[in-house]
Amino acid sequence: MIKVEPRPIKTGPIKDSEIIVPGSKSYTHRILIAAALSDGVCIVENGLSSQDTLLTMSALRQMGVRIDEKGSKFVIHGTKGGLKPCSEPVFLGNSGTSMRLLTAVASLGKGRYTLTGIERMHQRPIQDLIDGLSGIGVDVRSVKNNGCPPVEVIGGNVTGGKTSLRCGVSSQYLSALLLISPYTEKGVEINVVQGPVSKPYIDMTIDVMERLGVLVKRDGYNRFIVHGGQVYRSGSYMVEPDCSQAGYFWAAAAVTGAGIKVMGVTKDSRQGDARFAQILQQMGCKVSWEKDGIKVVGGPLVAVEVDMADMPDIVPTLAVVAAFAEGTTIIKNVAHLKAKESDRLAAVAAELTKMGIKAECSDTGLVIKGGSPCGADIDTYGDHRIAMSFAVAGLKTPGVNIKDEKCVEKSFPDFWKVFDSLS
Repeated sequence: MIKVEPRPIKTGPIKDSEIIVPGSKSYTHRILIAAALSDGVCIVENGLSSQDTLLTMSALRQMGVRIDEKGSKFVIHGTKGGLKPCSEPVFLGNSGTSMRLLTAVASLGKGRYTLTGIERMHQRPIQDLIDGLSGIGVDVRSVKNNGCPPVEVIGGNVTGGKTSLRCGVSSQYLSALLLISPYTEKGVEINVVQGPVSKPYIDMTIDVMERLGVLVKRDGYNRFIVHGGQVYRSGSYMVEPDCSQAGYFWAAAAVTGAGIKVMGVTKDSRQGDARFAQILQQMGCKVSWEKDGIKVVGGPLVAVEVDMADMPDIVPTLAVVAAFAEGTTIIKNVAHLKAKESDRLAAVAAELTKMGIKAECSDTGLVIKGGSPCGADIDTYGDHRIAMSFAVAGLKTPGVNIKDEKCVEKSFPDFWKVFDSLS
């Protein structure tokens, strides 16, 4: 076996920069699925081509959807909701979004579908989605009867109707049900009885549905009604830049004092992670919301106490910034981070502790006492967000090395190229 050395992060001053990040991973997944179910040819511009979205594309192709890729431009030939049988298991790696959304999508197909992934995927909960789908007439089960993948779905005509849904672990359960609702016989009424966490991702799902011509009625985040017999409309659609990825570069500005603008991101974005800039402003950064992007200029940092339930993907990034802030930062209401690609609460606390920062995790959050981090070899736990967040620390702290640097390909294949352009 070839030993792969950790990637050293170059410490030193960075230049003021204008950064371009790829299209939103969350939007790309959703538009791919809606376009695949549409009534014709959809052209998607600025789509993200990464491990996770490629897994979604591969699965859709396995289900009979024709998708042509031309860089960040995707041409998807809609199936009008008719999907082909899959004789072989559908492999989804460790893409939780793919697993949850496509478990629902498979119900619109024909025959038996088995959706599986790597070992970590088989530890990630999906029972609440199984229960919600069962409530609208879908034949679906956890193969090992443990509430986790692999899952088996028997595709066919989905009756629809009323169902209750727990969304305390993931909002993707709700997004999954919403996305297939137009193709059910009776339509769907969803009553959320727990949660939801990560509310902006629900808004993103509904945004995609409405952009493709499907009407969604809602009562806040508690009740949703989608009539059956609707169809996603073919057309040309643009994916906006990914605000989770933007966060690493705003964080770089925060810890180094540089000025970094991420192009194409606006304050009006439905992506909850766009609000990270506001948190950095509370911590002492100067933030400019400009027509062509959001710019952050770093300054002396102070601790914050913040509820991150709607911005879970930003938590590792905020935690790294908090390590350089004066005072104790308290990150609340993020229990769902324990079920991500890694247990992100434990992972963040362990790696900050390794850097000499007092960091403690509970079942629901993190407490980080800012100080002067020291260098360390950072274990990434195969988690792209741990790798990219702790890379930011290396811009300020000598001796930070990132293990398993290639794990960033899950969501941002060109991350290191863009990151290195800062210096």
